[in-house]
Amino acid sequence: MGHKIIFWLDQTLMPFFVANNFHKKNEHELYALIDITNRTKKFFQEQKLVKFQKVLYYHDFLHKNKNNFDMSYLSEFEKKYGIDLWNLAINERIFYRFNRIYKFSREEILNILFQECKLFESILDEIKPDFFITKVPPLHHHQLFYQICKAKGVKVLNLYLSRIGRKCIISQETQHLDSTESLNDVKGENRDFIELQNYLKSFNYSGRIKNYIKRRSSSKLNKIKAAIQFFLISNNTNNKNHYFYMGRTKSRVFFDTVIFSLKKKYRRNFVNNNLKSNVDLSEPFIYFALSNNEERNLLISAPFYTNQIENIRHVAKSIPIGYKLYVKEHPAQEIRGWRPISEYKEIMEIPNVILIHPSYSTEKLYQNCSLVITIGGTAGLDAAFYEKPSIIFSDLGYSILPSVEKISSIHDLSKTIHLSLKKNVDSSDLDKYLILLDDNSFDFDLLDFEMKEHDCFYYGSILTDVEIPIKKMEDFLFQNKTQIDLLSSEFEKKIKQFRELN
Repeated sequence: MGHKIIFWLDQTLMPFFVANNFHKKNEHELYALIDITNRTKKFFQEQKLVKFQKVLYYHDFLHKNKNNFDMSYLSEFEKKYGIDLWNLAINERIFYRFNRIYKFSREEILNILFQECKLFESILDEIKPDFFITKVPPLHHHQLFYQICKAKGVKVLNLYLSRIGRKCIISQETQHLDSTESLNDVKGENRDFIELQNYLKSFNYSGRIKNYIKRRSSSKLNKIKAAIQFFLISNNTNNKNHYFYMGRTKSRVFFDTVIFSLKKKYRRNFVNNNLKSNVDLSEPFIYFALSNNEERNLLISAPFYTNQIENIRHVAKSIPIGYKLYVKEHPAQEIRGWRPISEYKEIMEIPNVILIHPSYSTEKLYQNCSLVITIGGTAGLDAAFYEKPSIIFSDLGYSILPSVEKISSIHDLSKTIHLSLKKNVDSSDLDKYLILLDDNSFDFDLLDFEMKEHDCFYYGSILTDVEIPIKKMEDFLFQNKTQIDLLSSEFEKKIKQFRELN
């Protein structure tokens, strides 16, 4: 028996590839909510690779100049679904803090939220889907639809990277397994820490991140091709009907790109000349791993801890007198053009804090620190491999480990740090957690697959407002058939699991 499945389709084309496989089997009713630019829209309008029962283009329903939002509706919406709308809006990088070209007013934000809430409610009330297939939502409107689906009882099939290896997981909650199994229910393999560390190193995660950054930086040829497409070929109509692109005229984009490139170079020079590349590992220290500023790990997963400088101050004020706080920049921050130099200086001016260069060996920090603290990254899990306890600020699945503490209130930070410093990490707990992860994940290198997409369609992720020829899409589907078949079969397995549970 088939199901109604709605897909969120955007510049991440993975859900479309899955929909294509589902379409071939003709078992389900397929629907699409599409969030793309004007030039890419042409492909979805003309493609015959997937027959959707209904296609809805997100931006067609949002009118940026409309200004008649109903505050009473928004208030009732929050109560009905238990969703804090300002939480999503203020942490939306397009609305606030990270938009270099346009500043949204309160009224504009409320207007957008009102139209989104009305649209998403009407879509789900009309279609009544059984399943929602998506990748991890990176922006507020995607997250909003995801949360409404959950509130309405729509089963979410959410794809994300496993914390270990070249693996992926599909579950309803990001970074949480659908299985309610506890570590006590898992039979371990009795691996010691040496074996566990070798297991971690076998995936060469740091090497993959460096390769990812290098590929995201793109070749000069791709940059030239993308510039020609945007400045000479594209008519740039997105700024007329897509609020993402408000204020983005070609001239503004040109000057912003030039200024951003100069700032990035200037900041890189500051990072190379001022962040520590050699630190004393013999003295007691606590390691704080910085997160990327404009990523979901902060903005959605840890909405009340997005000011990392203030978080560092809180930690620095809470550690025992005999310890230093070592803070390391995240190497992937380069993709975002590094942080403003003023932020680096502010961190460096905090007493008892050492700011470390992103190229410095993270393994050495794990080996020699007494405790690891992170807002929402993998550092808290990696710490366990080196027998170090950790503290996290967001709700992550690996907090099932006894060595990991999640902060529920900043007022508890000092107490939690002192207690965590006394903890011992048990290799059997980590061993069991890895088995639990392995049982709920499958082999699929999502980072590599996404870069294939970017290289094929988006000039190495430089430009997303592109035309996608049908032939190019057909070729990509054919060339990557094995991986797409594997991914689609995993989604089918999850659907079958939910069907059996019901």
